[in-house]
Amino acid sequence: MTDAPSARGAEVGRRIGVGLMYGLWKPRVLGAWRVPATGPVILAVNHSHVIDGPMVIGVAPRPSHFLVKKEAFVGPLGSFMLSVGQLKVDRSTADRTAITQALGVLESGGVLGIFPEGTRGEGDFASLRAGLSYFAVRSGAPIVPVAVLGSTERRGRLVKALPPLRSRVDVVFGDPFEAGDGSGRRTRKALDEATVRIQKQLAAHLENARHLTGRRATLE
Repeated sequence: MTDAPSARGAEVGRRIGVGLMYGLWKPRVLGAWRVPATGPVILAVNHSHVIDGPMVIGVAPRPSHFLVKKEAFVGPLGSFMLSVGQLKVDRSTADRTAITQALGVLESGGVLGIFPEGTRGEGDFASLRAGLSYFAVRSGAPIVPVAVLGSTERRGRLVKALPPLRSRVDVVFGDPFEAGDGSGRRTRKALDEATVRIQKQLAAHLENARHLTGRRATLE
C-alpha cells in the first residue's frame, strides 16, 4: 500500500515556504483568487528556475503537493520534502507509486502541482509532457495555469541559479479550465488532443502574464 502524502504536512510546507520566499525575495502575487477554494485542482507551473516550486508552494492560497524529480530528494532535504507532502517521481519510467499518490491527492480534493515541461528549461510551456493531460483527464480536476516571472538582472546574485536577493518575483495565477473534451475518454488520442488544448491555454496565460507584469523574459 502506498503512503498518502500528508495534507497537514503540505500546510506546514506552505507556511514555511511563504516565510522563506518573502524573506529572501519580494513576491508579487496576482490572481490567487482564481484558484478554486475547494475541490481538486492542478497547478500547472512554468519551470525555468529552482525556486519556482517553493515559490508557488509558499504563495498559493491552498496547501499543495508537487511532483518533484527523485534526484532532489537527497539527505535531510529529501526527508523534509516528504514530510511537507511533496511527491517523489522517477522521470525515467512510468512511476506507478507517484502516479497513485498524485491521483490520491486529487481524489481527496487536494491541490496537485505539476511542472508540465518536465524539467527546467525556457519556462515558456513550449514542450509539454503527457503527465499533465493524464492527471487532468483521469481526475476531471480543473487546471490553473501559473506563471513565475522574475528579474533577469545578473548583479546581486549570491548563487548563479537564483534571482538577486530581495528582487521582485511575480507569480500570476490564471483562470481554471478543463482539459478534457467532455466525453470522458482516456484514449491516447484523447490525451494527445488534451495536451494540445492545454498547451494553447498555458501559452496564452504566460503571454498575458508577461504583458500584465511587464516581464518579457523568465528567470535566467
